[in-house]
Amino acid sequence: MQIIKHPGFADQKVMQTSLELLLKDRHNEFGDLADIIGIPKATPGWEFIILKFCLDYRDCFVAWSNKDKDLDQIIVHKSMTLIRQLAKGRKTMTDLAHWENLAYTLAEEYRSVYSRLG
Repeated sequence: MQIIKHPGFADQKVMQTSLELLLKDRHNEFGDLADIIGIPKATPGWEFIILKFCLDYRDCFVAWSNKDKDLDQIIVHKSMTLIRQLAKGRKTMTDLAHWENLAYTLAEEYRSVYSRLG
């Protein structure tokens, strides 16, 4: 089992089970994101890499959308790096928005499954 460290997710066993349950329904979407980002699906634990990407993307969105909180330079740089990974090779903003929405949605679904199991 690969260990993922992310704020709000302490129980590794529940994290693993949550990912397995989400992959049953969303394996194709995980694979599509891996292709877009450039993660070979032959890489051991590629699903964890995509999950971490999605969780980080969601955190960045929450930080950017919170008008009452000033952003530090680390979150700004992290956000721009994640967007750049998704934007490489995209021709339109609509295409980029599709992949951003997918990453955000996968993170939200994972959080939902984790909270029900935990």
